[in-house]
Parts: sequence; C-alpha cells; structure tokens
Amino acid sequence: MSTPDIHGIIGYTITPFSVDGEQLDLEALGLSIDRLIDSGVHAIAPLGSTGEGAYLSDSEWDRVCEFSIQHVAQRVPTIVSVSDLTTAKAVRRARYAQARGADVVMVLPASYWKLSESEILAHYQAIGSSIDLPIMLYNNPATSGTDMSPELILRIFNAVENVTMVKESTGDIQRMHRLQLLGEGQVPFYNGCNPLALEAFAAGAKGWCTAAPNLIAELNLALYAAVQANDLQQARALFYRQLPLLDFILKGGLPATIKAGLRSTGLKAGNPRLPVSALDDGACKQLQGLLDALS
Repeated sequence: MSTPDIHGIIGYTITPFSVDGEQLDLEALGLSIDRLIDSGVHAIAPLGSTGEGAYLSDSEWDRVCEFSIQHVAQRVPTIVSVSDLTTAKAVRRARYAQARGADVVMVLPASYWKLSESEILAHYQAIGSSIDLPIMLYNNPATSGTDMSPELILRIFNAVENVTMVKESTGDIQRMHRLQLLGEGQVPFYNGCNPLALEAFAAGAKGWCTAAPNLIAELNLALYAAVQANDLQQARALFYRQLPLLDFILKGGLPATIKAGLRSTGLKAGNPRLPVSALDDGACKQLQGLLDALS
C-alpha cells in the first residue's frame, strides 16, 4: 500500500441537486470539481459534510463517488468520506471507493448509540482489513456524536496499519498539540475547523480540509503558501482577512452556505436536502457582503 502525499488545501465538494431536491445534478458537480482543481487545491474530498453524504441513498452515494473519482481523473488525490451508521455499510462504501480508484478514504465513527473505545477501534479495524487504501481517521464529535481523545486516536493509529493520517475538527488546538506530543511528531494530522486554520498550521498540520475553496480558493491557498514560506506576518494578515467568512460558513452550515455562495457566482447547485434548509434572504445578503469584501 502506497500512501499519497496529502498536503495543503483539501477542497470539499458539494453534491448538487435539481431544484426540487430529488435528482442529482452531476453536470454541476463536474463544474464545481473543475473549479476547485483549476483554482489549485491540492486534493478533492467528496461526500463529506459539505457533500451531504449522510443524506444520500446508497445508489446516489455510489453515483457521486464514481463520478467524482472519474471526473477528478487523478489530477489531484481524492479522499472519499465513507462514513455510515453501521460498520458493514462503511465497509461497503470503502470497498466501492477503492474499486473506483479513490486514493484515500476518510472514516468518521458515526453511531446512534454511544460507542465504547473498544467498539470504535473494532470499527476502524474492520474497515482497515477490508481495503488496501490509506485511511484518514476523522474526529468530529459535533456531527458524529463520538469524541475520540488523542490517546484513543493514537491507539487506533498504532493498531490499524492503514490508518495513516488524522483529521481533527473539535476546534480545540490542544488536541493537536497533545497528538503531536504523544505521537512524537509521527502522526500526520489535518485541520478540519475553519477558524482554527492558522493555529493548526502553526501546530504542524499538513493540510486544511475545508469547503471554503469553493468560494475563496485564492485566499486559502495564499495562506498555505505563506505558512510554507514561514512568513508569519503575511499568514496572519491573510487569515484574519478571511476569518469573517470562515466563521459564517461554519455557523451557517456547510451545504447551505457553500451552495448559496456558488449560486451567486452562477453555478446552480440546488438547495441542501431536507431537513437542512437553504439560507434565507437575510443570510444570503450577509454572505454576499462578505464575499464582496474579499473580491
């Protein structure tokens, strides 16, 4: 198993729907992927929170997965989120993504019932043993209901051979520092919390998994470049310039804010799938004002 060099700005894709929300719009998905890649992002991550993977039927998920990988066409690495409520379904998705040519799969341990540490470990072991791809362990208790401590993350990292990277989205920078200390700097980690981007890079994050490049890729990439150049003054200026929009995206909900923002640029991606609602007129105006201020 070879591990691709996953670094930099990792762009989340949307899943566009028809106006009534019933049908996938793969043409719009292709356009959105092309925009992200043409902007210079370093990897593409379909079917995560922004891509509304949790709200798709199995057949829809399969179509989006296959189309996304084929459309990216190895121009950049693809990191497919395969999370599901049951281990069996997550295994099925992981195998499907591997068969279609994904480079990495991302796994969030979602469950209705609170999982024990041994159950979480067993979940990752089952997925890891079913595929030959690298796995990005994803910790986001706000969406999964499961919070993995740095100690548990390191235990999984050491026990499951193809868990080779970690995405941290708790918004607690101390988690990243502790993971670095406990793992003696050997655990590649990625930031998943937009307002924490600057601190995460300073803490040693290899990349930033974010939906923001759909709207402000140039600023996201410039921040990463400044960090790589060790230009802290420039990095701070770039980060604080985009922070109001990053906060808005997080608080307004990723599918709703990104789809509204794309619509303002001429790319019609439909509304989020219910029960998630589209932004109201007031929020759309606020979003447009933030985008105008950055143009």
